[in-house]
Amino acid sequence: MSDNKRSQAITKGTQRSPNRAMLRAVGFGDKDFVKPIVGIANGFSTITPCNMGLNELATDAEEALKKAGAMPQMFGTITVSDGISMGTEGMKYSLVSREVIADSIETAVQAESMDGVITVGGCDKNMPGAMIAIARMNIPSIFVYGGTIKPGKYKGRDLTIVSAFEAVGQYIANNIDEKELLEVERHACPGAGSCGGMFTANTMSSAFEVMGMSLPYSSTMAAEDEEKRKSSIHSAEVLVNAIKNQILPRDIITRKSIENVIAVIMAVGGSTNAVLHFLAIAHAAEVEISIDDFERIRGKVPVLCDLKPSGRYVATDLHIAGGIPQVMKMLLEHNLLHGDCLTISGQTVSEILKDIPATPRKDQDVIRQWDNPLYEQGHLAILKGNLSPEGCVAKITGVKTPKITGPAMIFESEESCMAAIVARKIKPGDIVVIRYEGPKGGPGMREMLSPTAALIGEGLGDSVGLITDGRFSGGTYGMVVGHVSPEAFVGGLIALVHEGDSITIDAENRLLQLNVSEEEISSRRVKWQPPKPRYTRGVLAKYAKLVSTASTGAITDSS
Repeated sequence: MSDNKRSQAITKGTQRSPNRAMLRAVGFGDKDFVKPIVGIANGFSTITPCNMGLNELATDAEEALKKAGAMPQMFGTITVSDGISMGTEGMKYSLVSREVIADSIETAVQAESMDGVITVGGCDKNMPGAMIAIARMNIPSIFVYGGTIKPGKYKGRDLTIVSAFEAVGQYIANNIDEKELLEVERHACPGAGSCGGMFTANTMSSAFEVMGMSLPYSSTMAAEDEEKRKSSIHSAEVLVNAIKNQILPRDIITRKSIENVIAVIMAVGGSTNAVLHFLAIAHAAEVEISIDDFERIRGKVPVLCDLKPSGRYVATDLHIAGGIPQVMKMLLEHNLLHGDCLTISGQTVSEILKDIPATPRKDQDVIRQWDNPLYEQGHLAILKGNLSPEGCVAKITGVKTPKITGPAMIFESEESCMAAIVARKIKPGDIVVIRYEGPKGGPGMREMLSPTAALIGEGLGDSVGLITDGRFSGGTYGMVVGHVSPEAFVGGLIALVHEGDSITIDAENRLLQLNVSEEEISSRRVKWQPPKPRYTRGVLAKYAKLVSTASTGAITDSS
């Protein structure tokens, strides 16, 4: 057991009896005081299908910890459902919840001087929130993913939550009727688990497996399958061993392991949100990683997996095809992975992958053969230019036109843009600009799944560009550029764009450019006035005051 404040307090002088008295009340006996105390940060809730199965996993882990010689202490953490709040004012709380989760886990674990922690999460922000806390505290820790949802089925095709958003656009365009829209809604989410494509939740769970903070194969298991419960039990056992051997998060979360994460995110076609979250995780772990590292690694790594949102398959298909270990082994074989990185089990990446075949099975096409990738280079590009000198994030694969120049259509919020899409005011060739939705300006950097999915549903995904200082859902695809930094609220150039201005999105040259003279830009800047904050009290007001730019991860504890 680690020599921490709790163990000192309960073994010295007058502190012994009060501490023990409190612990006896929650189930400690005389022999339990020498055992490590392990927190279980339980994200269970019925707010979202992503988290509704977590309590069973947490209680399984609790029993496993006891059998392995530890004393578990379970506590709750919050979640919000991005899918339910999408397109509403409530979505402003989504990224904020990442910080609330991180702060709450740190608070509970540090206040009770726990010796280790197992975090059990499902929905998007559960994972980066937990990992930020783990990296800050640097005590033995492991993450247990609640598992992915199984695909919905309708008319012989797989559905995900994104199918429902895209159906709205199809309905607006009169491509489907109201009955079809309702049927897609009814079938999209068949049970427990996080959104089924390689959206943000499955991207982050995959990343944690790659990084070594979760067990092999655990990131793509279905929430409702028995193997997910077994994985939770095994995770508890591995954690107790890590406590005994003092395997610490910062031994695992290193520059090399985060480079491994970036490589796999590119290979599986992961979410744009991974850029934001891993910048924040690296900051918490005091690891030097910048937004430019994503672009550097992107150029070396092919997209190997044919996964939704822009591909054909879901995470459960990837699991059957060989899972994340198969993708990792392919990258390792081609010198694109650091095999000497430590994992929570005490093994290195190379040791874990030693029995994995170098090539994927020929009877599946979820994971492509190395010489037949989906794309030659990674899909998440970092664009720069006068509109985003700090960098912004674009998904550049799966679009027919990698370069578009067109007139700006300006919207000061997501709602006003959505109203224009519903009214069919957006035309091919337009560049939609949604601003004042950044970390400070939103505040909270809402995801723009509703407008992007509606544009896809209307058939405009390849002919309309969209840029925003907000974020995108992991389910978004098309010619879209997010995380534009600096954001409009702090006077970024996106705030100075006028209706009809020419904007160029050039994915091939990684350029985001406002085609207006410097003289005109300077004239506009003199006239620009910062807007008043949208919130002056409560959590959103506090967040807006603290949060950094998206290009550093939208962190709230920068020095």
